[in-house]
Amino acid sequence: MGPHHYGWWILLHLVLFVFWLGGDLGVFYSSRFVINPDLTPPARATALAIMSGLDLGPKICLVLFLPSGVTLMAESPHGARIFGVDLFPWWSLALVWIIAAVWLACTVITHRTHGRIAAIHRADLTLRTAVIAGMTAAGSYTLCAHDPFGVTTNPRWLGGKILLYCAAIAAGLGIRITLRSFGPAFGRMLAEGSGTEAETVLRRSVNGCLPYVWVIWGSVLAAAALGVFKPGAHL
Repeated sequence: MGPHHYGWWILLHLVLFVFWLGGDLGVFYSSRFVINPDLTPPARATALAIMSGLDLGPKICLVLFLPSGVTLMAESPHGARIFGVDLFPWWSLALVWIIAAVWLACTVITHRTHGRIAAIHRADLTLRTAVIAGMTAAGSYTLCAHDPFGVTTNPRWLGGKILLYCAAIAAGLGIRITLRSFGPAFGRMLAEGSGTEAETVLRRSVNGCLPYVWVIWGSVLAAAALGVFKPGAHL
């Protein structure tokens, strides 16, 4: 692949970064209205609909970060080779994109149905867990090995970036677990009005996500910085 086409893959990666972080900021801002007891229940329901719509963007970006990143590694002029063998032949890239497409479908369906389709929800969790495990191993190896995958340019920055990506996925799972009580509590608030114990549950579940949100923001920003500056690399 020529440098012109490689540049397009870099652009895609940057666009995913922008939409991921920007969408997450929108979700955070709208969540403040969702838990504001001074607003009417219909207004808070509208804010929740906006928050949910915005939240799909970062979820899509998170999934597409994986195949776009692998493609960048495969097509890099400093691509990974061991004993002259390309570690990313075309069929392996195709497989990564197919897996990502399945993961993306599970993610979108789970988001749209709020996890009510058990099989799809389990598949999404399984894929996320597998990605965390596999990428953590790959990132740790890249960070610690002398010449990982035969690459002699000191790509430890890439190992750090991979581990930060895993941290963002894990934080997303933490948010999902923390928000388990949100839906029932919001339903009670709509039915009974503000000022009930449901308000406490709503605030606790949403505010309980803040540490995970900060981990995601920090991981995404740090990963972007590593990708731009590539500290220690011999290029």
